[in-house]
Amino acid sequence: MRRRNKQNRNSRHGGVLVLSALLIVALLGLTAFAIDIGYLCVAKSQAQRSADAAVLAGAWELIDENVAAGGTSAATLETNARALASQYAGLNEVCGDAPALASSDIEVGYIANPFDRSSPMVFNQPANNNAVRVRVRRTSSQNGEVSLFFARALGTNSHSVEAEATAVLMGNFSGFRAPGGGSGNLDLLPFALDEVTWNAMLAGGGSDDWNWNDQASTITAGTDGVREVNLFPQGTGSPGNRGTVDIGSSNNSTNDIARQIVYGVSPSDFAYHGGSLEFDQNGELMLNADTGISAGVKDELASIKGQPRIIPIFSQVSGNGNNAMYTIVKFVGVRILDVKLTGNMNSKRVIIQPAKFVSGGGIPNTSATQTTSYIYSPVWLLR
Repeated sequence: MRRRNKQNRNSRHGGVLVLSALLIVALLGLTAFAIDIGYLCVAKSQAQRSADAAVLAGAWELIDENVAAGGTSAATLETNARALASQYAGLNEVCGDAPALASSDIEVGYIANPFDRSSPMVFNQPANNNAVRVRVRRTSSQNGEVSLFFARALGTNSHSVEAEATAVLMGNFSGFRAPGGGSGNLDLLPFALDEVTWNAMLAGGGSDDWNWNDQASTITAGTDGVREVNLFPQGTGSPGNRGTVDIGSSNNSTNDIARQIVYGVSPSDFAYHGGSLEFDQNGELMLNADTGISAGVKDELASIKGQPRIIPIFSQVSGNGNNAMYTIVKFVGVRILDVKLTGNMNSKRVIIQPAKFVSGGGIPNTSATQTTSYIYSPVWLLR
């Protein structure tokens, strides 16, 4: 009897040891499985980071640096976007390896309304391209699958990982509000230029007496291939032909104008217009104005020479003096090259040329009508 009890105890003890061993093996298996799953999650995160960096870099290349000088071809912009997307994808490694992008992994196209999740990316409007989509892959056909550790014991040596991202920018706006969620200032000059003069300059009129060096950010006498026009009214005989527009209070003082020149239009200025300056359904915006540019702001204008700014373009003006009313039909990006507001009337000038301007605060215009020129939003991740 004692021998049988001892045998039973030994048998139970052996069973416990076997069960414990099995549990340990199972726990080790689960731990190994968790490690591989965790490693794949890290790989996925790194692939997403690579895709995000690639599309952001590529989309910035769609902003034409030479737009004021006649522009770069859509094909060249796409080529540049693809090249930079590939470069930035490779700079962000996935599990220690720099991912390469196949040609099919990069798409450059146009999204008409990025704020509508159903708005597709189309590829038949290259002149309007504003979006880049990138897919980063660690698959058997591209860059190789991600190697696993413990899953090899179960016959699985590797696993595929993919990530996709899309970045977009806007280049057509129906108006502007304070950027930064309504907390920042917008570099919008309170001076208007007539549409006839602007269009004539774009058609080859005006002059080319100043050279803007974008690399050195310097202005010198000479040509740079970009036409120029005088923003200061020069004896046209038409009251209110050009001049100061009231952005904010209709009683803007010289101090207000000087502040807006240097620091931009503030949220409180926008508040006078209901929070935004936006075209109506007819594509027009009415602004009260004065007829001239005061010599009292010459120093402020000189202080921003070379810096991109927005100005409004108007199609017509009614009334005289402080009762003038401008019909604004467009906003454009410009830079000031020369300022002289002293001396005789014929020598006074505020020379501007078209210039690329990038800023937040734009209200997207998703229609086919182009109501801004040379103005872009910053690039952002869409998805």
